[in-house]
Amino acid sequence: MGKLIIFSAPSGSGKTTIVRRLMEEIEGLEFSVSATSRAPRGAEQHGRDYYFLSTEEFDRLVAEDSFVEWEEVYAGTKYGTLRSELERIWAKEHTILFDVDVKGGVRLKEIFGDKALSIFIMPPSVEELRRRLEGRATDSPEKIAQRVAKADEELGYAPRFDVTVVNDNLDEAVAQVRKAVEEFIA
Repeated sequence: MGKLIIFSAPSGSGKTTIVRRLMEEIEGLEFSVSATSRAPRGAEQHGRDYYFLSTEEFDRLVAEDSFVEWEEVYAGTKYGTLRSELERIWAKEHTILFDVDVKGGVRLKEIFGDKALSIFIMPPSVEELRRRLEGRATDSPEKIAQRVAKADEELGYAPRFDVTVVNDNLDEAVAQVRKAVEEFIA
């Protein structure tokens, strides 16, 4: 079993952007593609951004114990980490990067312990988080309100992570995360 790096944050905090930058800058890192029961947004692609599954297909895989962890993040919308995805990446001797919700991040850290580094990306403020979500133009105003409301709960999980980085300046946040990741991999 190789190492894992877990990124969690409220939606709109910039974790996906930071993960993508790290993958460009550090060799041997590979993104674990999560499965979800929601429909694709914007230009998202099956197998690249997520494995988009029907609710029935997701539930069948849960029943077959195909997930390392899974969570119903929003009512009727499930996300999870497929065992086959970890096996695929470790077979290449790569370090796995996760971009997961906070409950999934805490759960993965519990499962993998010292083999995992958990990093929480903190938005500078809830107001900035709302502005970023609105700027994406991928969600309805109702969905944005739901994500902002959920952020309050998610921010309470930060102390349960190994490292917390405030993303108020993307380049500085990436540098802080890169340093933590390089030390962990070494």
